[in-house]
Amino acid sequence: MSGDNKKPGPTGAAGGAAFSPQDAMEFMQKMWNPLGVTMPAFGLPAAAAVPGAMPFPNPAAIAELKIIENWLTMSVSMMQMSIKTMELQKASLEAMRGSMGASKK
Repeated sequence: MSGDNKKPGPTGAAGGAAFSPQDAMEFMQKMWNPLGVTMPAFGLPAAAAVPGAMPFPNPAAIAELKIIENWLTMSVSMMQMSIKTMELQKASLEAMRGSMGASKK
């Protein structure tokens, strides 16, 4: 029983060693962030040592996406207002045609 001092638990894929919490964190890092950019609450992955790698998420990119989202929301609102205006114009024209046709009879 001299070799029984290993921790019990699930075994890792490589060599049957115990799966440590650090291994679990590295697995999650690779699964959720396959490009290797840094994520909050996770350590630096090996691929993050690449010069020019930007941390994730980039605050400037978030701000730009918010601006685009606001612009698209405004565009959708304008389109909906244009459609409602055309529907009201159509209903008004149909009502006028209907009343003119009824008065000629």
